[in-house]
Amino acid sequence: QVQLVESGGGLVQPGGSLRLSCAASGRIFSIYAMGWYRQAPGKERELVADISSVGVTNYADSVKGRFTISRDNAKKTVYLQMNNLTPEDTAVYYCNVKFTSYWGQGTQVTVSS
Repeated sequence: QVQLVESGGGLVQPGGSLRLSCAASGRIFSIYAMGWYRQAPGKERELVADISSVGVTNYADSVKGRFTISRDNAKKTVYLQMNNLTPEDTAVYYCNVKFTSYWGQGTQVTVSS
């Protein structure tokens, strides 16, 4: 059993930054690829970024150059550093153990002036 807890969301002005964290508990964390997804109102959930067990990263085109995904296996935590945020980034952000049904509860990110 794996439990995921996201944190770090909030309200930020356009151009601002936030750092999301996803803390995992349970089984061995380091062997899993992890992903950050987001879901805006009225839209489907979409992949934002993912990171393999050895640190290979992948980003959605909409966030390339602005977001950075990273992981700390010792802390069983995956991060999403988000810079130069725009209102289009407003969504609930979820972390996921890739290719499984393990999801966190989500954290709200709102970008507004």
